[in-house]
Amino acid sequence: MKVVVAHNRYASAQPSGENAVVEADIAELRAAGVEVLPLVRRSDEIATWSGLRRAASAGSPLYNGSAQRELRALLRRHRPDVVHLHNPYPLISPWVVRTARQHGVPVVQTVHNYRQVCVNGVFFRDGAGCTECVGRALPLPAVRHACYRGSRAQSAVMAATLTVHRPTWHRVDRFLAPTAAIADHLHRAGIPAGRVTIKPNAVADPGPPAPPGDGFLFLGRLVPEKGLELLLAAWALHPVGSLGLLRIAGDGPLRRMCTGVGRPDVVFLGSLDPAGVRAAVRDSAVIVVPSVWPDVLPTVALEALAAGRPVLGTAMGGIPDAVGPAGWLVAPTVPALAAALPIARREAPALAALARHRYLTTYHPTRITAQLIATYTALAPDGNHG
Repeated sequence: MKVVVAHNRYASAQPSGENAVVEADIAELRAAGVEVLPLVRRSDEIATWSGLRRAASAGSPLYNGSAQRELRALLRRHRPDVVHLHNPYPLISPWVVRTARQHGVPVVQTVHNYRQVCVNGVFFRDGAGCTECVGRALPLPAVRHACYRGSRAQSAVMAATLTVHRPTWHRVDRFLAPTAAIADHLHRAGIPAGRVTIKPNAVADPGPPAPPGDGFLFLGRLVPEKGLELLLAAWALHPVGSLGLLRIAGDGPLRRMCTGVGRPDVVFLGSLDPAGVRAAVRDSAVIVVPSVWPDVLPTVALEALAAGRPVLGTAMGGIPDAVGPAGWLVAPTVPALAAALPIARREAPALAALARHRYLTTYHPTRITAQLIATYTALAPDGNHG
């Protein structure tokens, strides 16, 4: 079986769980004998471009000619069975769906966010949830609020892209929804239930867990929707040292917030390489996922479970699906999170084994890759997809 995997990698300055999921998918597919043909673009490339080239590429979210030419060449040369699209923005464009279908190749898309209907993809703006563009023929509020990269001009391009490509999404043969919440979102957007499959993401198995550490770890992009401000406010309601250490790892616009806490029990680790991430998880007892947006299926939660670490998360989006019985769920408020912190610290050792069990039975690559290959097989030209 041959599969084109199309993905625009997010900027490395803000590490993305989506990038990690795509890398894990490719590795597991190849290990299972699938020939993977990557169609990859990197947002990091944009910083190296001249001003003229940036201006010329402004319409890439709507249509990117080089990505379409590369895909056409792959389709003609290799005759793949399926095209699997992850993130198309900004340098691939949903137009790859049309290109693949013109060549008679079925398309699968994993839905990692809400960008079919939301310009910034997270239903979050100015520190609060926002669904103002949902149901509108033209997502003009996104332009008015400069929802995409703080730019009205770039937001206008993305708003036009969402409008033009609304019919494009109906040409996708199968959507892979990481959680039931995303499946419901797709149904509300008009995608028939028969074209949506719930398939969780997987993360690589780090091996048998180390004994639980102590304290808490926040690991992720330092952006408002990830709930760092909520976590720090909840932490501040407890005496210094009473909860052990709070480790914060990641990078992004809220970096200064982490370096200016002024408490010895809050340690900022910065951006970590994979070995550093494993060490930080090992040293902690609980991973905190305090998102204040409907987070789809945070990779950090799956990595926590894989390492035998229970998760303290907010009851937002797909976080409840990830955590299940292997942790604690709270409302995204300071009092609720503050009340849960000492409970989580006390109960964490008893949930370590359950966390690992949940990973092995729900998010292990062996299970998830088999489901993915079954989806490809059903859609391939000689399959039974109808």
